[in-house]
Amino acid sequence: MTDVAVLLVQAAVTLPLVGLIWTVQLVHYPLFDGVGAEGFAEYERRHSLRITWIVAPLMLAELAVSGWLAVQPPAGVPAWQCWLGATLTAGIWLSTGFLQVPRHRELAAGFVPAAHAALVGTNWLRTLLWSGRGALALAMLAARLS
Repeated sequence: MTDVAVLLVQAAVTLPLVGLIWTVQLVHYPLFDGVGAEGFAEYERRHSLRITWIVAPLMLAELAVSGWLAVQPPAGVPAWQCWLGATLTAGIWLSTGFLQVPRHRELAAGFVPAAHAALVGTNWLRTLLWSGRGALALAMLAARLS
């Protein structure tokens, strides 16, 4: 795969995740408290199942491409940018695994206001990390094309 193709794949998987995380952060998660206690556990189960079909393939592809770029930085792209991209990806995965997934597991038993608040609050970290990844993906592509 050419350098440009790898950078295009990175942009193609990262930029949708940036849009998705902002939508989840500003629209989706804040609305959890309006679902109602009676149906919340089922809502959370269905949310987790459906969002995984969108997020998991993109996150796995992003992990692979950020690892590839860290090992083989493209011509014209500073190696530090490739390593920063891999570091941001690792931060996203760590935040997901240690902060957001446990809150979703807590909410799977029913709506818990403290767990909901923690989910919304800690998800800002992923929102910022993915926003940085998006900006970096575009910067890397621009550097390679110039």
